[in-house]
This record gives sequence, C-alpha cells and structure tokens, in this order.
Amino acid sequence: MKLGVYQCVAAGRSSQERLAVLEEHLKEQDIDLLVCPELFLSGYNAGPEIDRLAEPPDGPFGRKMAALAQRHGCAIAYGYPERGPDRIYNSAALYDAGGALLATHRKQMPAPGSFEEDVFGRGDGITFAEVCGWRVAMIICYEVEFPEIVRRAAQGGADLLLVPTALGADWGVVAEKLVPARAVENGLYLAYASHAGEENGASYFGGSRIAAPDGSDLAVARQDEVLISAGIIQEMVWKMRERLPYLRDCKGL
Repeated sequence: MKLGVYQCVAAGRSSQERLAVLEEHLKEQDIDLLVCPELFLSGYNAGPEIDRLAEPPDGPFGRKMAALAQRHGCAIAYGYPERGPDRIYNSAALYDAGGALLATHRKQMPAPGSFEEDVFGRGDGITFAEVCGWRVAMIICYEVEFPEIVRRAAQGGADLLLVPTALGADWGVVAEKLVPARAVENGLYLAYASHAGEENGASYFGGSRIAAPDGSDLAVARQDEVLISAGIIQEMVWKMRERLPYLRDCKGL
C-alpha cells in the first residue's frame, strides 16, 4: 500500500482552498491512503472559526472530502471540528477510496493547558477501521504521547496507526523521538500528520513522518508544506512482532 501524509500550512486558507490545494498535491502522487492534520477543516488555532465551521461527519466539507477521495481512488483521514448533539468535538474522519465514511474518532485527551480543554467534549476510546486490507486505528495528537493508548491500539489488532496532529514548535521531541518509539515498541506503522508555519500566534514544528515497525523513518517532512509518502507492507509488521514480541510478552503486566 502507498501511504501518504500531508503536512499543510495552517493559516490563510478557507476550507474550500484547503481542499483545492490538497487536490493539487494528490494529482502528483498515486496514494492509497492519505492522512491530513488535526482540525484540517478549520485550522487548529482558529478561534471562533472552529465553532462556525463545525459540522457533523456527513456535513458539507465531509461530502466534499468524500468526493475528493472517490475522484482520486484514495482513502483519506483528516481532522475536523465535529458538531455533536450538545458539544463540539476535536475529531478525525476516515473515508475510503469509494467515498464511504468508515469511522470518526473523537479525541479523548486534550492538549494540557490549551483551549481544547474548554472548547471540546471528550471521546471515549480508540477508533478502528479496515482500509485496503489493513486493520487501522485512529487517535489524535497528544494521545500518541501515551504509550498505554498506542499499546491498546496494537492489542486491538492495528497494523497501522493514523495520527492527525498540530505539533507546537517547541515539541520536536515528540515527532523525532516518541513517534518512532511508539512504532517499534508496538510493531506497527505510524502515520503522523502535522501542520506547518504559523497561525494566529501559534507556531508549528512540522516534522510529519511515516514510521516503520522497526522504528525507522520511511518519510519525513521538515517545516514546509509537503505531501510525503512511502510504500508499506504488512509482512514487516508480522516480522517485527515475531522478532520483538512485546505484545505477547506484556500480557499480564
């Protein structure tokens, strides 16, 4: 499978412009599954725009994303503010290559000390789906920093973990150290998609990457907008879990 991660400029674009630029990137590569950043629809540090643009999973932006996925034959995961019955959630949606909504994940762990704690409701678990014959799990940003959460994803059968994020400029250690560590300690692929540049006073590290089950980086973004990609194979997941049987040996701990 050809896996892609889109690192985009956070500020200065409408939701329609975000889609248009994303489509231009997709025209340049043949991708089977693409991951976009946290709150891709609105921008992360977007203030009142988050409430204004919040929508249900099948809202106007979601339908356009579904059409985009269908046009390019590419499954797409992206972050968006989800309007629930009584709260807004920091969510990620996953559409398959036919434009069908496979799953929506609601972030359960808001970034500490951030606006998220007041603005968003909390989800209640890890989200799983089947994509291109892969068992996929979705979490968002800060959640990847908890080894317990990623371990539960692996124990739930995930071969691939999708992580839309908005990594602050001071937290490069998360992208460069923690993300590869989460991949190797669970024997899975990890797609980490962040923002780039600055947005309303917030600065982003970038650092999006695709990490392999052995902890190596298959593709890495720096600080600019870019779509990175790599071919991934399930056999490597099986080989690494046999070589380093953490999931087997942690039972009962």
